[in-house]
Amino acid sequence: MRKRSSLLSLLVVASCFLAFGQGEAIYLTNPSFEDMPRHSKEPVGWYDCGGDLFPGESPPDVQPSGEFSVTKPANHGGTYLGMVVRDNDTWESVSQKLSRPLKRGQCYEFSLDLARSELYISLSRANNEQANYIRPAKLRIWAGFGNCDKQYLLDETGLINKHQWMQYNFKFEPIADYTYITLEAFYETPTLFPYNGNVLVDNASPIQPIPCNEPVPEEPTAPEPAEPDIAKAEPPKPPAPKPQQAKPQQPAAPAQATPRAPQPQPEPEKTIAGVKRSEMAKGLSIRLDKLYFEADSSRIQKESFDFLDEVYGFLADNEDVVIEIGGHTNGLPPDDYCDRLSTARAKAVADYLATKGISRKRLQYKGYGKRQPVASNKTPYGRRKNQRVEIKILEMGEGDG
Repeated sequence: MRKRSSLLSLLVVASCFLAFGQGEAIYLTNPSFEDMPRHSKEPVGWYDCGGDLFPGESPPDVQPSGEFSVTKPANHGGTYLGMVVRDNDTWESVSQKLSRPLKRGQCYEFSLDLARSELYISLSRANNEQANYIRPAKLRIWAGFGNCDKQYLLDETGLINKHQWMQYNFKFEPIADYTYITLEAFYETPTLFPYNGNVLVDNASPIQPIPCNEPVPEEPTAPEPAEPDIAKAEPPKPPAPKPQQAKPQQPAAPAQATPRAPQPQPEPEKTIAGVKRSEMAKGLSIRLDKLYFEADSSRIQKESFDFLDEVYGFLADNEDVVIEIGGHTNGLPPDDYCDRLSTARAKAVADYLATKGISRKRLQYKGYGKRQPVASNKTPYGRRKNQRVEIKILEMGEGDG
């Protein structure tokens, strides 16, 4: 009897230890955004961040209210959250306190259902005329220590292009014991100009602790498309008979034409990574997507030289433009290593442009290390986005940009 009791005690202790080691799920208040459908009022349980960040701007909406012509049915429950980005450089976000803190070093999985409304008609903030807020935007997930406190970007989506509901899956590892979460609609990045767009949000899952080596699908998922009804499919029509061809006549001798000299084609406008001068403004950051370095090195790979020559061509044609070259790394290595590598890579780009003939006075460089992530460092996709070089426009001639 004692042996059975001892064995039972060991099993209880072991099960408690496993439960403790895995951690408990973190729950959101009103995760399905249920409330009375209405515009300019955040769902119950959620805090509007836009009013604090952009005084005078309205809160997000509980949809489908029929307001702004949004009528898409909810994917879960009766209502969902509708958020917009605007052409006056303002955007909407909501926040709330978590049921328990996120733990530093613990990995989590989380999912949301997201879509884009076909119609979202309101007034443009730029010209006060009617506009349809339908351009694709993205969703960012932030963690912090108070409502709307964006201390750390947990993860972000790509652009929400589809009108149908899609489940987006996230995996992240906080770097501190955060107590609040913020959901934010944001523009396509890099953002050349603010625009009018929307994001619909529904059915937030619990934030579930998982082992850090457990994979989470990076791509959004949707129901399988319906199979075509073969019984109702029409049989293919037989091909129409070809018309009989008449006997070809002997062609007449072609008239002699005076050859025309080819017209010279205008040279294409010089750009930086596809961004034209007319699309630039002071402070704009442009990511150099086709710039590659050898692993753990500042040595530029040969396939990047043509791309850097395009940057040189733009700077040579626009002598009033002064730039900063900023290096960034992912968040995995130590701080001092990230600072050294990002600075060395930024300097390597500046050196290349200088050797081509661009004045050093127009080339500044800086290593930001891992202090400015644009995506989660917990997925290969996010780390690739964070490890980047950007060009920031510091000065342009008056009347430009």
